[in-house]
Amino acid sequence: MSVTTEATVNEPPRGNAKVVYLGPVAPHWDVVSDFGDRTLIDEFRSRTQARLLLLPPHDPQFRRNRERVIRDAERENITLSWDLGLPEDDAPAPAAASAADA
Repeated sequence: MSVTTEATVNEPPRGNAKVVYLGPVAPHWDVVSDFGDRTLIDEFRSRTQARLLLLPPHDPQFRRNRERVIRDAERENITLSWDLGLPEDDAPAPAAASAADA
């Protein structure tokens, strides 16, 4: 079993996918790809759409389904990135940091 795991770790990615949040109007998500077999990416896109179709990022179910998408990408050896539409500089500060400043 470990031989198979080591072999997949050393292989280059079979494709690339970026999951993009489109906004509050459904469908909320799109999957774009830079490279990879078109069939592989299309199948991954359809599974991802099925898991995230009506879930905005603030929905509690989103976290569980996001983990499923990540595991699916790992199984297929696809590099995965997320664009949730929030600039990292504009992310809200944690409550502990705000209390420490006061």
